[in-house]
Amino acid sequence: MDSETLFLAFEKKMQVAGVRASAIATFRRNFFLLLEGQTGFIPENSLQAIGSLPRWEKLDESQSAKELLPQTVILKLNGGLGTSMGLAQAKSLLPIKEKETFLDFIVQQFLALKKVYGVSAGLQFLNSFSTSADTLAFLKKYPELGDFTKLELMQNKVPKIDATTFHPAQSLSHPDLEWCPPGHGDLYAVLWDSGRLNEWIEKGFRYLFISNADNIGATLDLKLLKYFAQSQLPFLMEVTPRTEIDRKGGHLCRDQKTGGLRLRELAQCPQTDLAFFQDIERHAFFNTNNLWVNLLALRDQLEQQGGFLPLPFIQNRKTLDPKDKASPIVIQLETAVGAAMECFPQANAIVVPRSRFAPVKTTSDLLILRSDLYEVDSFYQLKLNNACKGRLPVITLDKDYYQMIDHFDAYFFSGAPSLKQCQSLTLRGPIRFEPGVCFEGHVTITNPTTQPKRLKSGHYSNQQITL
Repeated sequence: MDSETLFLAFEKKMQVAGVRASAIATFRRNFFLLLEGQTGFIPENSLQAIGSLPRWEKLDESQSAKELLPQTVILKLNGGLGTSMGLAQAKSLLPIKEKETFLDFIVQQFLALKKVYGVSAGLQFLNSFSTSADTLAFLKKYPELGDFTKLELMQNKVPKIDATTFHPAQSLSHPDLEWCPPGHGDLYAVLWDSGRLNEWIEKGFRYLFISNADNIGATLDLKLLKYFAQSQLPFLMEVTPRTEIDRKGGHLCRDQKTGGLRLRELAQCPQTDLAFFQDIERHAFFNTNNLWVNLLALRDQLEQQGGFLPLPFIQNRKTLDPKDKASPIVIQLETAVGAAMECFPQANAIVVPRSRFAPVKTTSDLLILRSDLYEVDSFYQLKLNNACKGRLPVITLDKDYYQMIDHFDAYFFSGAPSLKQCQSLTLRGPIRFEPGVCFEGHVTITNPTTQPKRLKSGHYSNQQITL
């Protein structure tokens, strides 16, 4: 069966489901590349390592950027559920400080800008079919936002591909399993098809700041906004130096042929090149997914490409039912929002402080955020405690007991321990923490049984403890 005939079944399925034209065009391009045998891999021999980059701390702070706020849209990528942590609702509804959620912090940070500077930026959320209802229901608690339904952009959905037949995957009992999100690179097609991009430009907006909803460190930095506007760059990626815990994170690199910057994610790295990918000295900067986009430059690119950006695709092989490892293997075609830098020859990156990257991918990350490592300032921003001297401890939690949020909360029933003097913490086995636990230096605590045991209140410094 030829490629066009194979694609017709996908096209019809998406049209019936109301998928928009640009998302269909993007899927078509990537599906044909897949059929041609392209893997989406970016081999090491096609890349060059990055040398020096501009740095945040060297930017000029002498001029105010508040006049740029009414020209700027803050957009949060809010399509994830956090299923790996056992969540069944929008991940941004996870409490992180004093029962306040990511969404609370995002809205409070937005409102604080308006209160302090007297002018307001725009605010948007890119939701998915999995997070839309939860998010919109939550935003009702903030009437000062106005019509909260206008804060939403809806991510598209695309069909999963049967890895054996290359036909649309089918699940007669659970049709929803036939669909998957196309990755946050779908944002650009959504902006085009929804008409929101042109609407923003007509209202005078010129700059778009994109970040993940679960990265509470990604606030609208006026120094960066001023730099981006004055530089007249079309696209700017915030990066930060990689450490041992970032070996699997997408890194910045340079294309050998074009000399342009590009992003390589782990799923785009051939297995034979994995050692190069994880070499944090060779590839020294990783993508925070804090991105700045010039809206006029974006509109020009989308007009030239017919409503979508030709982003490199990511091929993810999974089971049709993520909870059933015996279900058929499917292919999910995705794109990354940061990969758009390849579409702008003048795109650049800037090295920012680690504090601008504080995501929650695991319960280990959540423990760090909930602890005294972070403090909340008057702008509702989380700042690293000075006592930790700019470095975060390495937290290793036993996945058998702490990976799922309900179990995690049960073990830390009285809140997070003090970690501001901690360099590493390893927990093995089920341990319930009493109030007033403080860790310093390198600490390992082991419960060799399967029955939970309590760790008493107290100060633990450079110890290995067996309960």
